[in-house]
Amino acid sequence: MSDWIGLDRISFREISRQNVTFAPMAGYFVMEPCVIVAATLMAVGVVGVEMSSNSNRIETYEDFVKVHGVLLAASGLPQSLHRQLFQKLTTETFDAGSYFKIEVCEDGRQRRLVLDSQSMPKESNVFLVDHAWTFRLSDAFSQLQEVPGLAQRMASLMCVDTDLDTDIEEVDAVKGVLHENGTKSNVEDILESEIHNATEKGDGTVKWLELEDADIGDDMLLSLNLSSKFPDLQALSLCGNKLETVEIIVQEVTKLKNLRALWLNNNPVLKKCDHCMEDAILQGCPKLEIYNSNFTINFGEWALGFCGEVYDKDNPSSLCLRDRPLQSVTSLDLSNRCIHNLVNKAFSPAEMPSLSHLNIRGNPLEQNSVRELLEVLKGFPCLQSLGVDIPGPLGESAIEILESLPTLCTLNGVTASKILEEGKHVIDSMLQPRLPEWSADQPLADRVLSAMWLYLMTYRLANEEKIDETSVWYVMDELGSAVRHSDEPNFRVAPFLFMPEGKLSSAEYEKHCQKLQFKSLSYTPTKSSNTESLHRSDGCASRVYTDIPYVEEFLTRTEFVITTEPKDADIIWTSLQVDEDMKKATGITDQQYVNQFPFESCLVMKHHLAETVQKAHGSPEWLQPTYNLETHLPQLIGDYYVRKRDGLNNLWILKPWNMARTIDTSVTDDLSAVIRLMETGPKICQKYIEFPALFQGRKFDLRYIVLVRSMDPLEIFLSDVFWVRLANNPYSLDKHSFFEYETHFTVMNYGRKFNHMNTPDFVREFEVEHQVKWLEIHQRVKNTIRSVFEAAAVAHPEMHSSKSRAMYGVDIMLDSSFQPKLLEVLPFPFEVILYSAIVAESITEVANSSMFVVWFAA
Repeated sequence: MSDWIGLDRISFREISRQNVTFAPMAGYFVMEPCVIVAATLMAVGVVGVEMSSNSNRIETYEDFVKVHGVLLAASGLPQSLHRQLFQKLTTETFDAGSYFKIEVCEDGRQRRLVLDSQSMPKESNVFLVDHAWTFRLSDAFSQLQEVPGLAQRMASLMCVDTDLDTDIEEVDAVKGVLHENGTKSNVEDILESEIHNATEKGDGTVKWLELEDADIGDDMLLSLNLSSKFPDLQALSLCGNKLETVEIIVQEVTKLKNLRALWLNNNPVLKKCDHCMEDAILQGCPKLEIYNSNFTINFGEWALGFCGEVYDKDNPSSLCLRDRPLQSVTSLDLSNRCIHNLVNKAFSPAEMPSLSHLNIRGNPLEQNSVRELLEVLKGFPCLQSLGVDIPGPLGESAIEILESLPTLCTLNGVTASKILEEGKHVIDSMLQPRLPEWSADQPLADRVLSAMWLYLMTYRLANEEKIDETSVWYVMDELGSAVRHSDEPNFRVAPFLFMPEGKLSSAEYEKHCQKLQFKSLSYTPTKSSNTESLHRSDGCASRVYTDIPYVEEFLTRTEFVITTEPKDADIIWTSLQVDEDMKKATGITDQQYVNQFPFESCLVMKHHLAETVQKAHGSPEWLQPTYNLETHLPQLIGDYYVRKRDGLNNLWILKPWNMARTIDTSVTDDLSAVIRLMETGPKICQKYIEFPALFQGRKFDLRYIVLVRSMDPLEIFLSDVFWVRLANNPYSLDKHSFFEYETHFTVMNYGRKFNHMNTPDFVREFEVEHQVKWLEIHQRVKNTIRSVFEAAAVAHPEMHSSKSRAMYGVDIMLDSSFQPKLLEVLPFPFEVILYSAIVAESITEVANSSMFVVWFAA
């Protein structure tokens, strides 16, 4: 739930122009919810915590660290900031407003957080972010309607209230066209005000005039007679008015002979005129460099100065003709200016020697060749960052552009070294921002519901019994919602759950360990051994239905006959799950024998297997510490940090609940990696066996075939023939080897080099290599497997069915002391058994003895 953000100082443009950068992680934002929720959600306390006073409430910094030690470590917050965090949490100090401000961006459609102070040293401060709205999805609409002010606050935070007339005075004040009585000024008043201000500041000459959204039509434009009042006007904006007639506009505008920039955007005339008006205006205004936000063919020093923030209303032109105003420009954004020819006298290294950041995206530049443009750009000695379309005016290869412009550090926002290292020819980091969408007639609550998905974060409540099925959603406050992701971050956002009452002092991990320690198996069969014989009383062969080709092929004993109708069979041997839906579809009844037990998921799904064993045995030596990440993340975190504290190995393996062949399985010693890997699907996290028994230096495991004839009483059969699975590479605990499949995993019969040994050869060579007796190891393995199925019989008596028989694969690994460790239990279809038998050279035994259907009737 953490994210990296980059905070700009004052504005994005100013940062680019001043080339300001901050040290990474100058400070931290910590999200501290306004309502304490789910202590088990994000953290676990440290074992053995005792409060320093009789009260349970945290009062000292020492108590704070004891209770929140795991959370502090997980957040990544430097220890030097722990005391400052404690002080701000206990005093509820939300002081970010003293250091930051929120700015409107994307034309009012979004907001961003910017650093308002001059600088902030690395790891020097921490700030709290509150939750502005916390809810369940089903309650969202009703809360927006019923909670006073909530919809208005969320609409403002999400920038979907921009066209509401809730504060007309503020809106008009931004335009600068208010009288003291709050009514809208007329255009004449605006002109008089401009003349007055120019007189006070200088010689009374107005060079920059903005008459936007002033309801100016053709007749009013004529009556204003702007050329006589403002003969030296250089920039005129008439955006958003009601001008319609080309002839009138051309007539009035071309009287302004010194005009450098003209904006007629959002006037009706632009919807029906062609380039004739533009040509006529350019002919009458030979100095015009910007027309409707685009560069004209006359662009030069003034247009470049405008884009480089040299020229604006307060400084509309150079004071002296001999000045070189572009010399101070370091950042120049020329994107989407409809530039056809970039090469001219003003755009040159001589005029802009300090230019280091340039953006020329969205321009055709068809009048320049690639070579011509590259030659010009090479001349800028300080050019470090370039934005350009690829493919585009500089060619089709980012690598070729970088090779031609060796001073570049970044291209399209990506570092040059990364582009060259990865060999990317086309790169583009300029993704369009995702902005909230709404229609003008939508109620405020509906707008928020549409926009909120760009701002929401989520968590789930949980305790040691279950996880809440319904997610809780929340929106961070105005400060938190204004932070933005950055590829070059200077701040970090981290979740933190503050428990002022010291609720974590009991330590979830300690409780978990104690709970497991008090488990003791008491397996007592409720029934005597009286498993029904399957032999038909009429002496006829038993009818078998199967959808597995190998069963049909190898079932040749005269006691059995194949049928193609499930409803007619005495025995159902299928690879599909036989549930109520299947029974209805096929006519299968409860009186037919099937090759599976009900509720066998308590064994064959990894998270249920761990729960079954823990429920019956607690924490036996043959099961590595195992945590369901959906429900026991806090306990895992506690285990992780206790091991770290005690200097123990912290290597873990993550396995999907219900996948085979080590699919999506990974090994790591990084807790952050564990938490992020949760996002890829439900998983268990199990303590890795760092020191396994090796065979010729390689890791191996053993797959045993187990036949279960009854769960109550428990009747199981174990084949002495097992399947040895070997890794291909020598075993290593080198950190980089964790990514090597053939070093840490043993399933090689799917597209990899497969090394097989049959059982007798393996046993003989293993005994010689390690000087052990395999019969002793085998006895321990049998005891372990027996314990697994006893756990299922005790914890899940609902598994028993007199009409069920099943075959399971049990994977076992030996540690360096040759003690067995349970890896998993999986349902075994016949074709897999057959394959393992073939490689074990015991096909006759499998096909014609107790390892097949015969054992149904044994």
